[in-house]
Amino acid sequence: MGEESTFAEMLERHRRELRVHCYRMLGSYDEAEDLVQETFLRAWRGRDSFAGRSSLRAWLYRIATNACLDALRGRARRVLPQDLSPPSGPDDDLPPRTDIPWLQPFLDQAAPVEAEPDSVVVTRETMELAFLAAIQHLPPRQRAVLILRDVVGWSAKEAASALDASVASTNSALQRARATLREHLPEHRSEWTQPLGPTEEELAVVRRYVDAVERADLDALAVLLADDIRAVMPPWPMWFAGRDTVLATLAASWDPAGPYYIGRLRMVLTAANGMPAAVTYVRPPGEDAFRPFGIGVLRVADGRIAEITAFHDTSLFATFGLPLEPPMTFASADVSTDVRHI
Repeated sequence: MGEESTFAEMLERHRRELRVHCYRMLGSYDEAEDLVQETFLRAWRGRDSFAGRSSLRAWLYRIATNACLDALRGRARRVLPQDLSPPSGPDDDLPPRTDIPWLQPFLDQAAPVEAEPDSVVVTRETMELAFLAAIQHLPPRQRAVLILRDVVGWSAKEAASALDASVASTNSALQRARATLREHLPEHRSEWTQPLGPTEEELAVVRRYVDAVERADLDALAVLLADDIRAVMPPWPMWFAGRDTVLATLAASWDPAGPYYIGRLRMVLTAANGMPAAVTYVRPPGEDAFRPFGIGVLRVADGRIAEITAFHDTSLFATFGLPLEPPMTFASADVSTDVRHI
């Protein structure tokens, strides 16, 4: 019993980094959680066969990678709206699509310290939504090779062994994967050398953004948006490009006298995928209480909001253990600029 308990504790130490690994493979936090459990189950069943010829960590990565490949067999890749169509106009009004496998966010937890096993592989560069969306274009085995080689840092021999493949075929798959990835990565790829988590400069911009949104102040927001901003909001399939289009779209949803008025918004600052994020609540017209609305992941560049990816999937609140109402409610028309952290 003691040995079994010790083995379970050893597995548990790797839960977080395996969750990140499975998330990169799958593009879904929900499914990543399930695959970590599947990995532990397979490891538990095969514990007698683990002879220590490799590290426990490498053994678990092998199990997790192959469990993900099994899960991906026959599945469509996860996408964001910009993968599906050209940008929309401010008057476009398409219904949400629940039949599409949307990419999911990954709310950040405390950054790993250097002594933790996942401190190297959990980097901002490979957690940004742009990277996650780009690798979804890779076939599953190419995706696995690229992650094991370029993210986890394994050698060609180690990656080939994990995938039961030859070194030559693994190297060939990596070359094809890198070429495809370059085609789908945005130009700001060179910026991804920053540490995991928002910088103080980014947070300062986002605090001003939160204040402008909570006050429905379009003029204040206009100053904060980049000229070429992109805004997406899955599960709605349309997306908007350019400051004028984004502002026009928001103007319609923020106008109390208009047919598309959504109500008052309240935001709580957090972080997701290594970037600033805002957990958003809405108080619909005629109601007194706020309810979950979405999770917006924000990319800041050159002091302005360059991209907004707002996931309007309220089931994510339960997934990440988020409160169903904001910590504070409006006491007056003046909204505090204080930013709350979950």
